[in-house]
Amino acid sequence: MLRHYLVCMALFLGACQPGDSLVQERVKEMANSPIPTPAATVRILALGDSYTIGEGVPARERWPVQLVGLLRQHDFSVEEPEIIARTGWTTGELHRALEDAELSPPYDLVTLLIGVNNQYRGYPQDEYREQFAALLQAAIGYAGGRAQRVLVLSIPDWGVTPYAEGRDRQRIAGEIDAFNQVNREETELAGALYLDITPLSRRAAEDVSLLAGDGLHPSGKMYAAWAEMALPLVSKLFE
Repeated sequence: MLRHYLVCMALFLGACQPGDSLVQERVKEMANSPIPTPAATVRILALGDSYTIGEGVPARERWPVQLVGLLRQHDFSVEEPEIIARTGWTTGELHRALEDAELSPPYDLVTLLIGVNNQYRGYPQDEYREQFAALLQAAIGYAGGRAQRVLVLSIPDWGVTPYAEGRDRQRIAGEIDAFNQVNREETELAGALYLDITPLSRRAAEDVSLLAGDGLHPSGKMYAAWAEMALPLVSKLFE
């Protein structure tokens, strides 16, 4: 049987200051609303970009969907994940999408994977840090103020893919590592969970089965490996 946890918004609300974004204001409103008794069924919210929506693969092969499948195999009752993600989104674009999203927190798990398009477009790392930190706080709010119920995934290295042919692969790798240093630091500071899938993404340099047909995005096989890596971290939250 799943354990139910008390919902506490103090962590998120304590970080809000006057002039905060509409996303933060909406989470404040949620905190002041009656919180329903949690259901026995686990609810997951996945936030991100093409890597979360699963560009180039069927919906059933998206990594959050495969994670749900694994949890069900281990006798957890889990709803289909709610996904707020789109190919090409940066941190800023995800933030704006959340302002209009109709969500029903608290969620039992919120995942966050965002930043590759910031790197691809040459956006500054300082801007990424600020926007990622805001998204992470929003994710914690959606998880009912429980930072330990937020799972951040590192940014994969697209520089090893055929799409990057003719580009400076070493430069791309270095920038991806720098962006990941930022999101790791912010995740650890917030007390959330962190999953480093970047080394696995780099195996696509030798194993094309890890890539979708477009030669850029991960295949269902790689997404399955991400889900397998996430399973031990996630499953113990619901035991």
